[in-house]
Amino acid sequence: MTNLKTIILQAPFVIVEGIATRLYMPERNTLDLDILILSEDALLVYQDLERAKSRRIGNLSIPGSQWQLSDGTSLDVIESTTSWATEAIANPNYAPDGLPIIALPYLVLMKLTASRSQDLADISRMMGGTEESQLQEVRRIVQVYLPSAAEDLESLITLGKLERETDEIG
Repeated sequence: MTNLKTIILQAPFVIVEGIATRLYMPERNTLDLDILILSEDALLVYQDLERAKSRRIGNLSIPGSQWQLSDGTSLDVIESTTSWATEAIANPNYAPDGLPIIALPYLVLMKLTASRSQDLADISRMMGGTEESQLQEVRRIVQVYLPSAAEDLESLITLGKLERETDEIG
């Protein structure tokens, strides 16, 4: 995976999706790097990527674009205008290499919104090993921004805990 730190992005961002899940659960393979930015910062980010010899591949099906970095890594830049994205970008966790990673409550919210099968599996696995205080923060963020998914979240938490118990016994 590329060292994103070698590309100077002047706008704030957080790493999301598969790479971000590594901070909260056992690693899973992923073929690309995804970052979340505010839509208002898109032009600045795209100029920075071009300066770093990255090549724009095309648009995503959601607001954003796909890039190929100079080392061949695929980068998806996801743009958002939501208030939760503003909060998520302003309050990241940090990976051991210092890169900003989306905080768990916002990652769960993002994955619940997408609701792809891999996203739901990721939520379940992440929730299974999460401490109660952090689960409360996840519940709070989901209740604020996506209250219709609160019941689904509880089911995924239960499934994650059951899977973790089975792994520990087996």
